[in-house]
Amino acid sequence: MRPQRPQRNRFLLPFLAGVTCCAVVFSLVGGVGNVAAAARYDDLGLFTSVLRLVRQNYVESIDEGDLVRGAVRGMLAELDPHSSFLDSEAYREMQVDTRGEFHGLGIEITKRRDGFIEVIAPIDGTPADLAGIRARDQIVSICPTDVPADWEEDEECRTTKNMTLFDAVQLMRGKRGTEITIEIFREGFEEPQSITIKRELVQITSVGGRMVEPGYAYVRIRSFQERTIDELEDTLEELHAESGVPTFEGLVLDMRDNPGGLLDQAVKVSNVWLTDGLVVYTKGRVEEQRQEFRARNEGSEPSYPIAVLVNQGTASASEIVAGALQDQHRALVIGEKTFGKGSVQTVYPLEQGAGLRLTTALYYTPAGRSIQEVGISPDIAVSPVSEGGEVLAARRMREQDLEGHFRHSDAEPEPEAEEEEEVDEELDPAVELLIEGDLESDVQLARALEVLKSWTYFERLRPEGERMQARAPEAAATSE
Repeated sequence: MRPQRPQRNRFLLPFLAGVTCCAVVFSLVGGVGNVAAAARYDDLGLFTSVLRLVRQNYVESIDEGDLVRGAVRGMLAELDPHSSFLDSEAYREMQVDTRGEFHGLGIEITKRRDGFIEVIAPIDGTPADLAGIRARDQIVSICPTDVPADWEEDEECRTTKNMTLFDAVQLMRGKRGTEITIEIFREGFEEPQSITIKRELVQITSVGGRMVEPGYAYVRIRSFQERTIDELEDTLEELHAESGVPTFEGLVLDMRDNPGGLLDQAVKVSNVWLTDGLVVYTKGRVEEQRQEFRARNEGSEPSYPIAVLVNQGTASASEIVAGALQDQHRALVIGEKTFGKGSVQTVYPLEQGAGLRLTTALYYTPAGRSIQEVGISPDIAVSPVSEGGEVLAARRMREQDLEGHFRHSDAEPEPEAEEEEEVDEELDPAVELLIEGDLESDVQLARALEVLKSWTYFERLRPEGERMQARAPEAAATSE
């Protein structure tokens, strides 16, 4: 499996600016292992010769450590968009991200096709949210009060055009109580406007939920962090208590713009609604990367109908959950085709506090499908609409747009795996009336509720003995 040769400038997965700077599935392991024995000594000789010539003859004195780290970055850039070298600062940031707590603004960002930074959404209750930052705001420049040492003396702001997402995250994070100014451009603005925001402690809750209608629950998973499964179980317990009935009439699981996260959390989340069978399996060149992750019966929910909401920002671990529930016929997937990141990264700790994030495997859904490059196709395709009712058909960056990505053909999908045809769905404008309050313009959620209600209605028409029976967790079968 050899990816195409990447270029220097390339887009990355959605990041959480002031939230998270790692939107890939990863698992921590104990060490680097002995790879030196497999190295080609003639190539190492070439490297040392170049390093020696630079050290002896370059016009200025250089830091050899910087040169070596730059060489490592360049080496990994030849592999794929998700393999990278993490210096000590980036490695610490990655560990902070998985805990979901930091000092910053609280906005989720992504890279625009024109090279600028765009807000996916502010996180509820964070400084960015309280300052009025909105989804789809374009951040055109960043003006920190604590100007980095490598900036020019008269440089107070820096354009975000062609700025990496990691650099944007680093600039917007900072000590609690310090201020930062960002210049944003929004539809309707004649010119960018400056907004000054004070950084605060941001604690990310990855799961939230509520009852949207009597009997119908809504659960939103924003990312897969260390506490995601615990937060999900607590949320479901609260919603069951609020509903006042043993089971829901239906549940909407919203994973739109979920950039992914921890693989083990994705498996545990899937296990909440699956009692047996495969959740996902991985295949890599090394035997230890060939693993199966199966559902267990601990904490399984009753078998009520589920609609999973996805969009172009649904990536990685969230695609694993959507694919597992879809293949196991446990849920209908509604929305847009997903991002299409079907690879697994392992993070290896290195010397001096650094780390290596390396693509070590590709993952497959229970039916043997690789979603690499192609994504998960929804069972019911529904496009989002603007506040004015216009369809938002703009295509966002997906895995297939990343330079150097693995091709779908590289993933060697199982013979029985077939890509599902995506069919455009016409949405009845009256569906919007199903939602009350601040959700009335969310036609994808409205469509999901409509499907759940129809599902429940037709279920009631079936003979008593053929109806879907709610499973009690203690009665569910286990899979070894």
